[in-house]
Amino acid sequence: MRRLLPALLAVLSITWGTGAATAEPDVEYVALGDSAAAGPLIPQQDPVDPGCLRSTRNWPSVLAELIGARLTDVTCSGAVTENLTSAQATVKGTHEPQAQALSPSTDLVTLTIGGNDVGFVEAALGCVNLLPEPAGTSCRDRLTANGRDELAERVDAYAAEFAAALDLIAARAPSARVVVVGYGTYIRPGGCYPDQPVWGRDADYLQGAVHRLNEVFAREAAAHGAQFVDIAPPSVGRDACAPARSRWFEGVVATGPAAPLHPNADGMAAIGAIVAGRL
Repeated sequence: MRRLLPALLAVLSITWGTGAATAEPDVEYVALGDSAAAGPLIPQQDPVDPGCLRSTRNWPSVLAELIGARLTDVTCSGAVTENLTSAQATVKGTHEPQAQALSPSTDLVTLTIGGNDVGFVEAALGCVNLLPEPAGTSCRDRLTANGRDELAERVDAYAAEFAAALDLIAARAPSARVVVVGYGTYIRPGGCYPDQPVWGRDADYLQGAVHRLNEVFAREAAAHGAQFVDIAPPSVGRDACAPARSRWFEGVVATGPAAPLHPNADGMAAIGAIVAGRL
């Protein structure tokens, strides 16, 4: 935090003769989180830690470049909040606890995590119906049977664990500015069946759960002195139903080099710019 503003100003200062930024990066930035930040399958994948399926052009990398920061990126696909303090088994070995990257000299921390804790991907895959109604089964009906909303209950129960994660970050990096980056608008109201094989009411149910989790992030960030960046509003119209040239998020079947149900390269670039703008 103490070096963040001067470094940002230095990045924005331009040398008249060369048109180039004049300062060396002076912000120690640590990126924590899951695949929504890591960028699985987006070229180029980080060869240093291949098990995490982390792109060198994910949004933390874009953000670091825009603000002139020294990035330590420990985001890892498949991570849950527990992996901030415990090792994570990956497809190629073990990834050390992410919070080990934090220190008293850390200036900036970004965090995107929680989707795997509440089971968003599994829920979304359970909503796939290759045939129109009434040939299949509605995941919304299944997950809200007997007067309970299973996904909503998982999101609400996760709030305490997320709050503890923010406390952990504050203890490990007491001088850092902490920025929580939420999840985006993955699918529009009513969906776009059959282009994305999820019935309209199920699409609304899934995106509603994403919004509910973002509300948890906003509330807990405010309570713990962190900043919340909501990327859902600016990603409206850039969802999996949008044309391939304008979408930021891939659907059940990805159309380019990105994992299904995740941001693509354009999405990563946009999210990085959005967070930089908020800083």
